[in-house]
Amino acid sequence: MGLGMRIRALVAVVGLLLTALAVDAVAAAQVRSVRLWRAPDNTRLVFDLSGPVQHSVFTLTAPDRLVIDISDATLSGSLNVATANTPITAMRSAQRTPSDLRVVVDLKKAVTPKSFTLTPNAQYGNRLVVDLFDNPADAAPPTAPGPTVATVPAVPVTPVKPAIKLPPSPAGKRDIIVVIDAGHGGEDPGASGSRGQHEKDVVLAIARELQRQVNGLKGFRAELTRTGDYFIPLRGRTEIARKKGADLFVSIHADAAPSAAAFGASVFALSERGATSETARWLADSENRSDLIGGAGNVSLDDKDRMLAGVLLDLSMTASLTSSLNVGQKVLNNIGRVTPLHKQRVEQAGFMVLKSPDIPSILVETGFISNSKEASKLATASHQQALARSISSGVRQFFQQNPPPGTYIAWLRDSGKIAQGPRDHRVNPGETLAMIAVRYQVSTAALRSINHLKSDGLKVGQVLSIPSTELAAKE
Repeated sequence: MGLGMRIRALVAVVGLLLTALAVDAVAAAQVRSVRLWRAPDNTRLVFDLSGPVQHSVFTLTAPDRLVIDISDATLSGSLNVATANTPITAMRSAQRTPSDLRVVVDLKKAVTPKSFTLTPNAQYGNRLVVDLFDNPADAAPPTAPGPTVATVPAVPVTPVKPAIKLPPSPAGKRDIIVVIDAGHGGEDPGASGSRGQHEKDVVLAIARELQRQVNGLKGFRAELTRTGDYFIPLRGRTEIARKKGADLFVSIHADAAPSAAAFGASVFALSERGATSETARWLADSENRSDLIGGAGNVSLDDKDRMLAGVLLDLSMTASLTSSLNVGQKVLNNIGRVTPLHKQRVEQAGFMVLKSPDIPSILVETGFISNSKEASKLATASHQQALARSISSGVRQFFQQNPPPGTYIAWLRDSGKIAQGPRDHRVNPGETLAMIAVRYQVSTAALRSINHLKSDGLKVGQVLSIPSTELAAKE
């Protein structure tokens, strides 16, 4: 080979190398921003990326630090986030190599990290998620300041009003426990309205109001799965309900649809197919089999053979699903008095948060946030209160009829101090609200309250809910 040919070959090789380097440079992912959320027991960092990455994390002591190495990545944005109420004091970065980025998180105390990547979805692109779990001995109080980076204005969350103070229940008579789950949260905003409303904010406001109202019912106690703007995995929500001994799980959402004309509230229970698949999953999971059946019950599956465990689990799932459909229809009927319904009957689907074999569970779609009219209503405190009141009324009616053994409501029913179940009255010609109140020995104020009446005027054929004497006395 002549000198000229060798030179041309060398130039070609150099050109290929430069091209490869250029391709690598283009292919390197960029870390565009970081977002932070504080949950009761952990802090979540979310790094927004321009593409998929490989990464590793490890901790250092004296002082405590977390090191995040991201391969084939460079930093194109800022790592500045507000770190109040978190174990983080600062974050800094450097390029270990021209293509490998190192992020160092300075800590106030030791944490247990967990990391994973997420592929793009409707709201975000590729992400690297790093959870910093508090050590049990020095866990931070459950403060949740919310995201430090916001791209659209959030719907103001209605302040929680003080719960009504009630006298204690008789000794040995426990409260009925309702666990309320505000959907989405943190880096998962849920659906969005045309004016920037986020589902996660709207449903948290409704959940808080529902908690306040349920706690105002003697013999009931409401708990929230999340108390602020942070994310909880779907199965984590049902685990919280189980740990709290829930008698009922209510998940609150606000729907979205491709058509902006879609409107109306809905209530969902678990589908038969979802129940079958979940039963199989529980039987296959030895850890699940050691859990309690019945929420606050005491029937364990870990000491049963597979056939008996399968029968018990199937019975539990069937009973829970029947109760879910029952309470769901009562809630839907009450919601229909304050807002249009998307469907007149409880729908069934395989939502993950409904898959508790031992806890009746419903998912309430409070309306379509993708509908501008409904989104505006959902953002108002008055409509949030009306929705919460309708849900609590349905829950109360269900448990009046089906109180769990050992509860205060069961004691009231068994001692004849409460009606065996909710009563409805269809208004006949000539009847007035006062006449109906006298007939059922309740006050007109109680009738107005439970039926959300703004006046004493009635229409023939109108159906009124009649509160029990015990509950009416509290209105």
